[in-house]
Amino acid sequence: MPVPDDPPSGSERLTALDEKLEMTLGRLEEARPFAKLKFQQPVIDVARRILAEPGGVAVLYAQAPRFDGAGLFQGTDWEKPSTLLPGMVRNTFLGGQAQSVVLECLSQLRLLAVANGNYRQPEVSPEHAKHHLTQILALNLAWVFGGRDEATRERLGDLADSVSAQLNYLLEHIGIGSILGALVEEIWRVLAQRPIQVDHVKAMIAQISISLAARGGDLGDTRIGADRLVTALFGPTNGCSDDPGLDGYRQRLAAMDDHALLGEAQAFARAMHDTGLVSDYHPVLLRWLLESGHRRLIPDALGLSSTGLDAFRCFEGLILKLIEDAIHPPTAQSIYGLAMLLERGLLYAAPIGPALWRQIAVVPSPEVEATLAAAYGPALPPRVWLLAGVISVLGQPLGVGQGNNPTCQSARAISLWSYNDPDYLLFLIANAARYGYVVSHFEGQAISSANLAPGLTSSAPLDTDAVSLVLVPHLDRIYGEMGRLCASRGEDPHRWINPEFHGWWVGRDFAIAVDIATGKLSGYREFLHQFYASYHPLHNGNQPVIHPQPAGIAVTDSSARFVGWHAISILRVALDQHGTMRVYFYNPNNDSGQDLGKGIVVSTEGNGERHGEASLPFPEFASRLYIFHDEPLGETTEPLPSEEEIDSIERMALESWAAEKQYSPPAAAEAEAE
Repeated sequence: MPVPDDPPSGSERLTALDEKLEMTLGRLEEARPFAKLKFQQPVIDVARRILAEPGGVAVLYAQAPRFDGAGLFQGTDWEKPSTLLPGMVRNTFLGGQAQSVVLECLSQLRLLAVANGNYRQPEVSPEHAKHHLTQILALNLAWVFGGRDEATRERLGDLADSVSAQLNYLLEHIGIGSILGALVEEIWRVLAQRPIQVDHVKAMIAQISISLAARGGDLGDTRIGADRLVTALFGPTNGCSDDPGLDGYRQRLAAMDDHALLGEAQAFARAMHDTGLVSDYHPVLLRWLLESGHRRLIPDALGLSSTGLDAFRCFEGLILKLIEDAIHPPTAQSIYGLAMLLERGLLYAAPIGPALWRQIAVVPSPEVEATLAAAYGPALPPRVWLLAGVISVLGQPLGVGQGNNPTCQSARAISLWSYNDPDYLLFLIANAARYGYVVSHFEGQAISSANLAPGLTSSAPLDTDAVSLVLVPHLDRIYGEMGRLCASRGEDPHRWINPEFHGWWVGRDFAIAVDIATGKLSGYREFLHQFYASYHPLHNGNQPVIHPQPAGIAVTDSSARFVGWHAISILRVALDQHGTMRVYFYNPNNDSGQDLGKGIVVSTEGNGERHGEASLPFPEFASRLYIFHDEPLGETTEPLPSEEEIDSIERMALESWAAEKQYSPPAAAEAEAE
């Protein structure tokens, strides 16, 4: 039998696409003005495919000076570059129309050629072109960070990576100095949420460091915040302030006395807790303290309070083993997870210590090892990456993110278990790592992920933490199978799935704002009354949220248009420092600070949030809520919310996600259901 040819490599595909672009662009140049429209589309189609390839943006940029002359933008909104508005770019991207997204990217490359002097455009000066691109970058920093919210995932699909690559290419050529102030502010906003995955943040700080070195003192007040970030990452202590390299720093440690070592340990801890970032020098110190007989300084290097210090002393052997096995420069960020694990007092729960010893001994299956190696590379053994990931997830239950994957249910489950049921989470991780599958139960029926087809994601989510990488594919399949088992019941399957999937502490009472058969609002005012009676302290007898509860929100974009349903966890309800009653919740998006439209902007700091929490005033949160759980309500004598407040919430819903889900008359709804 003939041996099939190997598929073309990425570089071969790009070369072939470049040749095709040359051909289609040449035809467009030769076309008569009235025929340009016919020949534009092939260029746009090829450009879209090139954008999806590594290095594709550079290929398109090389042709950018030809775009105007060829008539690529003729008859489109991009025909006159002097009239383009940077503020419209975000809406173009989120609109998700492939042709518009590609034309916007090509227009930006045209302006980059103008800014760099490679092309003269009669309507736009190089200074204007650079200013325009600078504004685009500053207004779309989330793309530079690689963040994905629900609107991005829903509307752009595989174009999202192309847009991110495009904007990062602009950043490389425009320079970070022009947007440094906005970038520093954005980094601090993201870090306030204490995400586990911070590689993209570290990459941005590295660029900031280069910009600081190049521009010196020409940055004004921006330099203060930027310096704190750069110092925390590259030189947080006296011993490494000049960034001597890991080997050089290790040699310096050997020459330090006890007083100097204490200063190093405390400085690392301050920088880590101040920013949520861990320097690569920090694990060098920890490992040196462990190996050189200075173990008494390890709590200082972790920045432990009396609670964490007591846990460290009670479980010192386990903690030292975790440091020995899991803490290395490539896994430096897990040091913050270790500190927070101790501060949470998790080890006082009897199963956690033995479960962690079990995890230390786990040898992943060959398939799991291959998955971890593909995601994190060969710098450390796969079991080390997983152990470090376990430490991070246990220490930062609100730092788990779903990445660019439609798996909010699974990410939320990992967070809830870490927050609420960590020994069960450790059991699942150990089984998934050793055997390559997990078993769950639905109403007494065992469900094994080994026998199920892929769910919402067909492959491992490589842009997430190590625990999610190993566990999410199995959780995704099991959740989907639970949905199949109750799909015929005629009600929202979350009523049964959430308690069975997550745990006994999920409330058995279930409320939903829409009718499943029609998709229209149903009993909405009663739904709101029940939410107040269940969760609002002034209407539920001042009962706090004891166990975080799964809930669902209707996500809207900045124009208040409905995007889709999204899984979150209600953590607590409390007054903020301004006297506003707020719902504090966990959002598995990598960035919880979203503009939901009509003035509703999710807060992540400054309103009483703890690290990782998002919050909204109670009425605003209620206006985007569509399902929640609680224990069955008994008789209550608590006052009901005012009708004016319910009216206001209903109006906020009807002006956003529920605009096309207006109430249906009962008879019409029954007829439609039949």
